[in-house]
Amino acid sequence: MGPFLQGLTMGLAYVAPIGMQNLFVINAALTHPRRRALGTALIVVFFDIALALACFFGVGAVMARFPWLQRGILLVGSLIVLSIGVGLLRSRPEEISASPAVSSLGKTITSACVVTWCNPQAILDGTMMLGAFQAALPAAQALPFLSGVASASLLWFPGLALVLSVFRDRFTPKVLRGLNLLCGLVILFYGGKLLLQFFQLL
Repeated sequence: MGPFLQGLTMGLAYVAPIGMQNLFVINAALTHPRRRALGTALIVVFFDIALALACFFGVGAVMARFPWLQRGILLVGSLIVLSIGVGLLRSRPEEISASPAVSSLGKTITSACVVTWCNPQAILDGTMMLGAFQAALPAAQALPFLSGVASASLLWFPGLALVLSVFRDRFTPKVLRGLNLLCGLVILFYGGKLLLQFFQLL
């Protein structure tokens, strides 16, 4: 298998499992106009590719060397993630179903950055996985491999947003409320897990 296909398949396996990024894109696709949902997905793609590059070149090693940085990111990230989850739980059916207010671009960018970058464990795991490929691949194959990883992100998140936004009309307000509750609970779980990791490091 060539380096591009290696990067593509590994990238898809990395982004496809349900996580905070996917929940963020799913919520945008179900509660925002299609153009804005796709824009949100592209913002997530940007941060995801930036994270993959950072992991490939070893940002996890920096965090491992400076524990205070890891603890700081854990604390701030957990609190922001918890606030996102609470916001989803507090949403009302009427706010979801009819012409929902679109989040500002700044808030969307900030939230996308948080759900991508404020999980030090994901950064460390990504560094180990991508760092292993960096160590194994010849220098000439690094660019095709990273192109494959970036392509996976570019295919997955906008594709997810597009499919869900196309079929959004099939979701009743009650179903949308249920999905918001589910996403909110899962995100609260992630936020609580990050906060627990912070206290364990103290």
